[in-house]
Amino acid sequence: MGEKIRNTKNPRWIIWSILCLVYIIVFFHRLAVGVVKVDLMKTFNISGSTFANLSSAYFYAYMIMQIPTGMLVDTLGVRITVTVGTILAGLGSILFGFSPTLYVAFLGRIMVGIGVSVVFISILKIQTQWFLEKEFATMSGLTAFLGNLGGVLAQTPLVILVSVITWRYSFMMIGLVTIIMAALCFKIIRNTPADVGLPPIDKAGEKTAQGEKVNILNGLFEVCRNPHTWPPFFMFAGFYGAFQAFSGTWGHSYLTTVYGMNNVKAANYIAIAVLGFCTASVLLGRLSDKILKRKVPMIAFGTIYLISWVVMVFFKEGRPPVGILGILLFTMGFSSAVFVLGWACGKEVNNPKYAGISTSVINTGGFIGAAIVPVVLGRIIDKYQNIVSAQQVYSKAFLFCVLSVCIGYCFLFFIRETGCKNIYDSLKTNENR
Repeated sequence: MGEKIRNTKNPRWIIWSILCLVYIIVFFHRLAVGVVKVDLMKTFNISGSTFANLSSAYFYAYMIMQIPTGMLVDTLGVRITVTVGTILAGLGSILFGFSPTLYVAFLGRIMVGIGVSVVFISILKIQTQWFLEKEFATMSGLTAFLGNLGGVLAQTPLVILVSVITWRYSFMMIGLVTIIMAALCFKIIRNTPADVGLPPIDKAGEKTAQGEKVNILNGLFEVCRNPHTWPPFFMFAGFYGAFQAFSGTWGHSYLTTVYGMNNVKAANYIAIAVLGFCTASVLLGRLSDKILKRKVPMIAFGTIYLISWVVMVFFKEGRPPVGILGILLFTMGFSSAVFVLGWACGKEVNNPKYAGISTSVINTGGFIGAAIVPVVLGRIIDKYQNIVSAQQVYSKAFLFCVLSVCIGYCFLFFIRETGCKNIYDSLKTNENR
């Protein structure tokens, strides 16, 4: 039996790696629009708030698809779900690059959001089938690390690529790469070890491998009715909304406008924040699994994250000295990784057979924040940009990020400590007493 389990561990790395390559592309799509903000505003003659809506169209589509994605991966399986979604994302990126009008650009962006929305939940589902429960947070952190490399590629390398072949051809090129990855997903991915004649690697995977049917509506109702689902949901919304507003939408223009940086230098600074998040994603997931605690490291990192935003907004009236800016942005990105543990917290308080649904509900929270916060900032910037200085405009706008982080921080204290294992049965037992 030990040999069979070792055999199960071999193909899982190939499957997981292919999904992570797709996830890198997901992050490229997610953050790329912020880099070409000036090009888009000139091409379509739009205001800051309209640009924010164009950027957030991805997140609205992504957010709406999270719960359906959980249902799809729990029923159709990861292989079909990811293949179809990735093809749609590739076509959407090509359409976005081609778009002759703003409405077509919105359509392309929505297609991309719908298509890539299935990838991360699919990775989490694969982790429940191909990896041990005690490895979940570590693998989630490693996944986030690799995915965010796409965010790094969407900074300085994209600026250089756009300068060579224009923003339109850049998005068409990444669309073609996305479609090629869809073909690889269909060829390589298998939903469970049983699909290749191997035994389940963990007890949670054993139920699914034995063919237990999942009632998706009952599963969704059960996950949403569970009060322990919602603290990580709102924590993720508050924390990720602020980080995405900076790294994916407004940070680049803040650095070019307030600090007078050129596009490449500003992109490098955004990349510092993204690299901070990448680094902490691996370390935090591993640390949590090692000490068998979720809540303590989350509160510690969350406190640092809140402090970093307070410094960004209130130190030197919203313009911290360049000498500390890189350190501050790295710290902000590093500490923002607290939400990586939110997926594990949501999964570990719900029925294991609804792993896809529970993680998709938690993920919806993050993308509600990512859809709302950048748009609010865009409206604030449009309102004050002709009244006060650029520094004061962004200082006012980023106050909303501080509020968003404060909301997420408060919900940290209501998250249920799981001890890094699924406690659904014990929670049900306590409810029935």
